[in-house]
Amino acid sequence: MCVLVPAEDSNEEEMCAVEEEAGFCEIEGAADNATLVQSKHHEAHFYDFHIVYSSSFRVPVLYFRAYCSDGRPLLLNDIEKDLPACSSKVLLETKWSFITLEEHPFLNRPWYKLHPCGTSEWMKLLCLGDEVAAKNGLAIELYLVSWFSVVGQVVGLKTPLEMVKSQRN
Repeated sequence: MCVLVPAEDSNEEEMCAVEEEAGFCEIEGAADNATLVQSKHHEAHFYDFHIVYSSSFRVPVLYFRAYCSDGRPLLLNDIEKDLPACSSKVLLETKWSFITLEEHPFLNRPWYKLHPCGTSEWMKLLCLGDEVAAKNGLAIELYLVSWFSVVGQVVGLKTPLEMVKSQRN
C-alpha cells in the first residue's frame, strides 16, 4: 500500500491513499503493477504487510513495515498520521500495547505488529454460528477472511466484499 501525504512545505492538508487492488492470478508468483507518479507536493509512504501465525497466541498476527520513498523507515508518530482516525485515537490511548516494534519472526528485522492480545476471544465471538461452515471444510478460509476484515481496517486495508461472500456460500 502507498499513502501520499502532503510535503512539509506544502499548504495542502488533504491526504490521499493509493492502494494496490487485492487480486489473485493463476500464474505462480505475484506481479506488482503499481505505478507511483512523483509530485512536488506529496511524499510517498510505503507499507508492506505480512500475516504470520503466532504459536504462542495461536492466532494470525499482522506485521508491517513502513518507509519513505527514499527507504528511510517511518517512526510510529509518522505511521499514526497515516492510520484511519479511529485507529489513531486507540493508538494514543494505548501506545505500546496496540502497535509494537518487534523483530519479524522470519526476516529477523524490525517490523511493527498489531498486538494479538485478545484476538482469540473476539474471533470466537465473530465466528460464533459458523459451525456449519467448519463442517464443510471452510473453517480456515472463513476464519482468515473474518480475521482480516477486522484487523485490516485498523491499518486502512479493506476486505473485498466478493471475498467475504465467496467464503459464506
